[in-house]
Amino acid sequence: MTAALTVSISGVSYAVFNPEKLKGDVQVVADRATCRTVDTAIVGYEAVTGVQPTTIGELREWVRGDISAYSIKNGMAFGPGC
Repeated sequence: MTAALTVSISGVSYAVFNPEKLKGDVQVVADRATCRTVDTAIVGYEAVTGVQPTTIGELREWVRGDISAYSIKNGMAFGPGC
């Protein structure tokens, strides 16, 4: 229990002393799309166009954020967190 408390306090202290790093890390994560977002875009694309997207490039207008780490396999998103 003491070790967990110590780690927690040091993590909070670091964030307090370096808020710009924390803000930068949060922004990078926020700018990236999630697997669920890409899957939702695939479903939306198919519902509107009537065809399944075959490349991630077809979804660029359907998703805000960076989806370059994803691909489409068997009609589903494949990438980080999937």
